[in-house]
Amino acid sequence: MNKKVLLIAYHFPPVAVSSGVHRIVSLANAMKQHNWDVAILSASEWTYERTDSGTLKDIDPEIRVIRALAFDTAKQLSIKGKYLQWMALPDNLQSWIIFAVIRGLAHIVRNRPNLIISTYPIASAHLIAIILNRLTGIPWIADFRDPMAQPGYPSDPTKWKVFNWIEKTAARRATQLVFATPGALDEYRMRYPKVESGKWLLVTNGYNEKQYAGLVPRPTKDGKIRMVHSGLVYIHERNPRQLFEAISKLKTDSRISEDSFELTLRASGHEDTYSSWLRELGIDDIVKLKPSIPYQEALQEMLDVDGLLLLQGKGCNQQIPAKAYEYLRAQKPVLALTDETGDTARLLVKNNVAHIAPLDNVEHICKTIMQFIDDTRKQSITSSNSPDITRYSRENISINWVTNMDKLVRNI
Repeated sequence: MNKKVLLIAYHFPPVAVSSGVHRIVSLANAMKQHNWDVAILSASEWTYERTDSGTLKDIDPEIRVIRALAFDTAKQLSIKGKYLQWMALPDNLQSWIIFAVIRGLAHIVRNRPNLIISTYPIASAHLIAIILNRLTGIPWIADFRDPMAQPGYPSDPTKWKVFNWIEKTAARRATQLVFATPGALDEYRMRYPKVESGKWLLVTNGYNEKQYAGLVPRPTKDGKIRMVHSGLVYIHERNPRQLFEAISKLKTDSRISEDSFELTLRASGHEDTYSSWLRELGIDDIVKLKPSIPYQEALQEMLDVDGLLLLQGKGCNQQIPAKAYEYLRAQKPVLALTDETGDTARLLVKNNVAHIAPLDNVEHICKTIMQFIDDTRKQSITSSNSPDITRYSRENISINWVTNMDKLVRNI
């Protein structure tokens, strides 16, 4: 059978904003390796906040990338930062929808794919897939990854209604609904109990083993404990304010200093806000805000430090950030400021790598940091060195996903 797929993904190389982009790259490569004709429908590169041309080498050269004209409403279509509400529904990439539908239809007329797959977190991708599915009848797989419409998110009521409509439409029309965590999958099963059980699929995120080729740990052994958080630190879901206050308290109590402890926030975003907080609390000598670096260099940094920091609010209990799997592969202890009942905490505890404290409890964070430092110095916490870590390899995960799709296409 000549199998063809049209993947709709806003985040695709050379974007350098989120490690989540590797999920769709790994899937596309695995499908190509299993004799699928793969085309990616993405958006204009100028809408990406950051790019890294080096990521292009990760894509199978036979994969076609179709770029549809798109503008970021807030950045490129606003006047002095202001724009009409309807111009950002379902998100700021609304302009992408009409051009992507046109380009998608042109591709479908010429190639007629067996499947359409769209991937969140850009809601416009699902809306494009809905339109193409309705116009062509081609089976559609909706890769939600994480929950969309949640209590209080999106905060704008109109946008929430659009998100909710997309969800309901996917539950009704999609051939398969895919989620990245057990919690998210269970939540949506409860939301849509009438959906056939065979439509639900769990496909976790993971790490890309090929990215670690030639990388080996290069620790600095001078007695200082060095930690890093690699990636965006959202003010709402990962607010580091209480962490900063805890570090300030520990410094004031002379329990840590710039000579004994250093935390790097790499490409955190919101640098202006965070730098002002660090100065206010007098810890800008301990907590360093550093710019983005190429992805492989970021992985090397994770291997070199003594520990890794993960931040996640209780409202994201049904999500596992992609970096959690990179942290597992780094084989380093993790300081996880997250709810112990969430999916992320369960994953880290299962692999025996983490000290856990709530993101919003300063006293608990203080105690956990000191315990983490003591255990790291004693080398009494390490990541699991079991070969079972390979179950989190994106290559293995994507191969299993493609096998599922092969069966799906045969049964359609």
